Amino acid sequence: MVTLYIDADACPVKGEVYKVAARYQLPVFVVSNTWIRTPPLKLISQVVVDQGPDVADDWIAERVDPAAIVVTADIPLADRVLKAGGQAIHPTGRVFTADNIGAGLASRAVGEHLRSMGEITGGPRPFASADRSKFLQALDAAVVRAKRR
Repeated sequence: MVTLYIDADACPVKGEVYKVAARYQLPVFVVSNTWIRTPPLKLISQVVVDQGPDVADDWIAERVDPAAIVVTADIPLADRVLKAGGQAIHPTGRVFTADNIGAGLASRAVGEHLRSMGEITGGPRPFASADRSKFLQALDAAVVRAKRR
């Protein structure tokens, strides 16, 4: 069965995931380090993990299979999802693939190196309404792909 996982801390598209899950009747795991309000639907399970780096990522990655779709802005988690055969989508609608994940990991490493040297790198661009629309399209397409597998 197709299962949706949300790397929920600071995820701006949780509501959109809930809508898609309700439409397709898919289970959703909302994984975070703190309690997050979720709709009272049986399809939605909230998972609060311990504080610490990558604890939520580890919880998700340990459960990913080829029917999993993970919503995350975390590139290393997306890489782990792809290696486990699942699909990963950024909240802006960018689909992580085997073809683009290497460049994403390299770019992230360069940014971390620059920040460690004191450079101000600026961070990601602000989330826009067009990102929300692109995300919904990408998530719907991912559900269709996962159901075909």
